[in-house]
Amino acid sequence: MSPRPRIGITTKSGGSTHPAYRLYAVAVEAAGGEPVWLEPEVLAGTDPQAILRDLDGLLFSGGVDIDPTEFGEAVVPDAGVEIDLERDAAELPLARAALATDIPVFGICRGVQTLAVAGGGSLHQDLSVLGHALARHQQRKAGKDERANAHGVDVEPGTILARAVGEGTQEVNSFHHQAVRDLPAGFVVTARSTDGVVEAVEDPRRAFTLGVQWHPERMVDRDPAQRKLFAAFVEAARSRLLARR
Repeated sequence: MSPRPRIGITTKSGGSTHPAYRLYAVAVEAAGGEPVWLEPEVLAGTDPQAILRDLDGLLFSGGVDIDPTEFGEAVVPDAGVEIDLERDAAELPLARAALATDIPVFGICRGVQTLAVAGGGSLHQDLSVLGHALARHQQRKAGKDERANAHGVDVEPGTILARAVGEGTQEVNSFHHQAVRDLPAGFVVTARSTDGVVEAVEDPRRAFTLGVQWHPERMVDRDPAQRKLFAAFVEAARSRLLARR
């Protein structure tokens, strides 16, 4: 029987019992991983490297916005920025340690933004600065099915993402008003929406460092491509587990 890699899942305070966050654990378990909840209270005051030594993979989950001061900006008025300082303080040091360690990392929505900021990149504080219709990128606020497709993303060939979900256009959901603007050094864009918003980034120097702007955990019950995405992540974590034995 294949070993079950331990997958750390970051979340807001109390998120381990919240139905929306439980979906991450369900997807990880279905792919063969063992979820380990990392709420801010668990991470506070700890050595990030010590946390990582007990894990085989790390998933940065979705949530509210990162404080713009973390990438050298003041909050833009009327940008709708909602900050969780506890998560910023807990997760950004962990993300920096993870990038230095090369543990398999998967960032989802806020999670891809966490990876970008931790690596020295920056964010669009609100997609209205690009002239996009916010309803398109905030599907929940439009009252639509959280599992439903909102738009297409064009996946770059030869990437971790393409090997998992396939090349070309993939249909995804959408629940964000921010997106990655400037990439960290060494990262590349591996998917964009059809109107140009960065939808996925990865670091080709590492075995598995991938972030997506959509929410695949809300699509796994009906979309095989999104199940394959979790499967690829958990398999990378399993490979790391076996290599450390």
